[in-house]
Amino acid sequence: MNRITETIRYVGVNDTSKVLFESLWPLPKGVSYNSYLVFGQKTALVDTADAAFAEEYLAKVKAEAGDRTIDYLIVNHMEPDHSALLGRVREEWPQIRIVTTAKAVPMIAGYHGLTDNIEIVKEGDVLDLGRGVTLQFFFAPMVHWPEVMVTYYAAEKTLFSADAFGTFGVVEGKVNACKFEDYREEMTRYYANIVGKFGAPVQAALKKLSGLEIARVCSTHGPVWEDELGDVIALYDKLSKYEGERGVCIVYGSMYGNTEKAAKALAASLERKGVPFAIHNLCTENYSYAIADAFKYDTIAAGAPTYNSEIFPPVAYFISSLEARCLKNRRFFAFGSYTWAGMSVRKMNERAQKLGFELISEGVSFAQGYSPEKVIFPDFE
Repeated sequence: MNRITETIRYVGVNDTSKVLFESLWPLPKGVSYNSYLVFGQKTALVDTADAAFAEEYLAKVKAEAGDRTIDYLIVNHMEPDHSALLGRVREEWPQIRIVTTAKAVPMIAGYHGLTDNIEIVKEGDVLDLGRGVTLQFFFAPMVHWPEVMVTYYAAEKTLFSADAFGTFGVVEGKVNACKFEDYREEMTRYYANIVGKFGAPVQAALKKLSGLEIARVCSTHGPVWEDELGDVIALYDKLSKYEGERGVCIVYGSMYGNTEKAAKALAASLERKGVPFAIHNLCTENYSYAIADAFKYDTIAAGAPTYNSEIFPPVAYFISSLEARCLKNRRFFAFGSYTWAGMSVRKMNERAQKLGFELISEGVSFAQGYSPEKVIFPDFE
């Protein structure tokens, strides 16, 4: 599992105990924290792992390194799930030099109190490990933190990509032999919720890296991508362009069941017509799944009753999440019930228009109980 090539070894760990990633996103399939060793005449360690896995991680690094000295620690990304063990690594290998961007330096000092033996690299700089192994550094700011860089190993056409091309889900078996279809949905959810706001920086990074010959991507989460790398890059390209495929993401919140009945009637109508859809109850489900499907499909149908003359809070929060992620290029349909003053549909439409969404219709705001006669859906074809 650990040997990717003669000169690249995987030393990551799987986390199956954490319930919420970043205390926000459910992890039904766990998550991995990936780190790599690169061997030349000298040895480089690329990123570290989450603090909870210190002993397991260090044991893996030592086992793979053997009697080699680790000369460099490449810090591509300072988020603590990848940098938490910088101090422990320095304790084990006191002579190690940390190689990173200028913007990472104050973060290293702030998190770990480390200020010495740090080598700041500039765009395009090369680190020669000897024996034909060179590492070149390219900046990828706001993918998805400002200090991010990626590391390119030209001789083996390998990109160590920080969080780019990452995914939820542990890695089982051989790390570079996983199937893309097994990770597609969790990669979409990872991208939409964590990286989703930064479509323009992702596009800039993809353009910059297109000039490199890349046959392997080693991300900090999920598998090492080789055979199906084209599919992985294509998904990131599509998501970062905010391009949705044909289908409807239905989201709703309901207090007494009337808006829920309308949402389920819409789902049944779409099913009869053969229109792909996903339906999410925002009162009972973590909204990360709905956000993922909002990125996946080209149409959003949002159902919310009026609450205190506003949008029902779970749905209002969902729309705020789309605003925070700068989602665009979507069609939008609003529906919802009210008792004496219908406001939610109008206010959802206003917010959708500010996002540049195309309104399919003025929406359906219906009084009191649901009935098919009250709620006539537009054509979603």
